[in-house]
Amino acid sequence: MDLTESTWAEASAVETSLAVLPVGSTEQHGPHAVLGTDLFTAGAVADLGVERAPVECVLGPTIPVGVAAEHRQFPGTLWVNEDTFRAYVRETCESLAAHGWDRIVVVNGHGGNVSALRELCGTISRSGEGYAVPFTWFDAVDPADIAGRDLGMGHGGPVETSVLEHLSDEYVRPAEYDRAAAGAAEQWGEWHSGVNLAYDSDEFTDSGVVGDPREGTAELGEALLDQAGDALADLVATVAERELPDRR
Repeated sequence: MDLTESTWAEASAVETSLAVLPVGSTEQHGPHAVLGTDLFTAGAVADLGVERAPVECVLGPTIPVGVAAEHRQFPGTLWVNEDTFRAYVRETCESLAAHGWDRIVVVNGHGGNVSALRELCGTISRSGEGYAVPFTWFDAVDPADIAGRDLGMGHGGPVETSVLEHLSDEYVRPAEYDRAAAGAAEQWGEWHSGVNLAYDSDEFTDSGVVGDPREGTAELGEALLDQAGDALADLVATVAERELPDRR
């Protein structure tokens, strides 16, 4: 059940302890991909995972702004600090738990959110007020297995561009693909002795992109979304059955 499309009476009638909460970011993904890439992809994976899950779950609204200061030099990027992000997502999860939906899978679409989500989900789970786990969709897919070659995750590269192409033509600007690729980096960051010396993306990519978006296809995007949706559905089923320790 999608909370944003339901009434309170309909929400009251749902008999489940499970909730799925998508979390994304509004940030640059090169000149060819929309700023909402991470929230659109996280939302699409969450929708599909809830649809395919063998148990009923509540679907929350996508949180659109995340930890994205590393992209602040590119116009349109929005960001909050980790404390604000953790507090906002945690209190949203607490709201869900207050209605009885206290087993929560947070579906993440942005790499900058990963560490904060792991920490806050642990805090929720240790408090005894609920149980929460983070699911970052691109960690659950294997682009190389689908495409038959190593594409890498990148940023605004072939993986994300493919999913956007599958979701809607309005999310991409194919005329900008060459420009995106010309200014792209081959990898995320500037590494030395195992340390990433760069804190912001403009230090190593001129276009804001990592990888070549021209290697993506809508067909690849459909397969990636399918794989991520299945992985999420399986995780939801596991969370539903998991015996939890008494932390009260």
